[in-house]
Amino acid sequence: MSRKKSKHGKQTRHYIQIIFIIIFIISISAIAYYFYNMNKNILEDTKIDEEQVTEQRTERMLQLEELKKENQDIVGWIEIEGTNINYPVLQGTDNQYYMKHTYKKEDSKDGSIFLDKSYDWNIPSSNLLLYGHNNKNGTMFQDLLKYKEESFYKEHPTIRFTTIDEDCQYEIISAFLSRVYYQDEQNVFRYYYFINANNEVEYNQYIEESKKASLYDTGKSATYGEQLLTLSTCSYHTEDGRFAVVAKKIK
Repeated sequence: MSRKKSKHGKQTRHYIQIIFIIIFIISISAIAYYFYNMNKNILEDTKIDEEQVTEQRTERMLQLEELKKENQDIVGWIEIEGTNINYPVLQGTDNQYYMKHTYKKEDSKDGSIFLDKSYDWNIPSSNLLLYGHNNKNGTMFQDLLKYKEESFYKEHPTIRFTTIDEDCQYEIISAFLSRVYYQDEQNVFRYYYFINANNEVEYNQYIEESKKASLYDTGKSATYGEQLLTLSTCSYHTEDGRFAVVAKKIK
């Protein structure tokens, strides 16, 4: 009798062991399946994120990357709808070289559109101050003078400025005539010195002065910390005359 019980007990334990093994295998399979799906989802999400990043990088940004391989001085691209202004933007170690050279570093009296040498991309500075010749052949910043007319501004209130990191629109705040002032002249608006505001007061003063000088009221303004873009070219309304357009980045 005891032998039968012992034999029965062994069989029971054997069945229990088999059941535990089956449960263990099922559990391991379930865990493996769970992690497989989780990794699959992560990979799919990563793929989606990569596709979104690619989609966010515009054709202009990709073109800039290619251009920079040709000349590392290329820092951006500016375009204004309804004008001939559609050029790469350079930044040299001085503000003279690209007045007489193309983005390919070839000699040219037409020059290039260039960013003031003092702009610091590591901060970045408060104001992207861009220069370009007022060429009689209609190139570079000659068409900027169209903003003398309020009607043109109303039809073209924004400027597109692109870097390899972002493709942005800037809305125009003001457009005004100016000139290069003598050193001894007091209480004048030397907009061409403003690159980076040391504080909020300096920033607000620049905005206030540019709006005060504006040929018309755009109804737009900027607050401290918002990125500015100022375009400057020669104007022949007076000796050493200048014409400038100030805009702010649209968030």
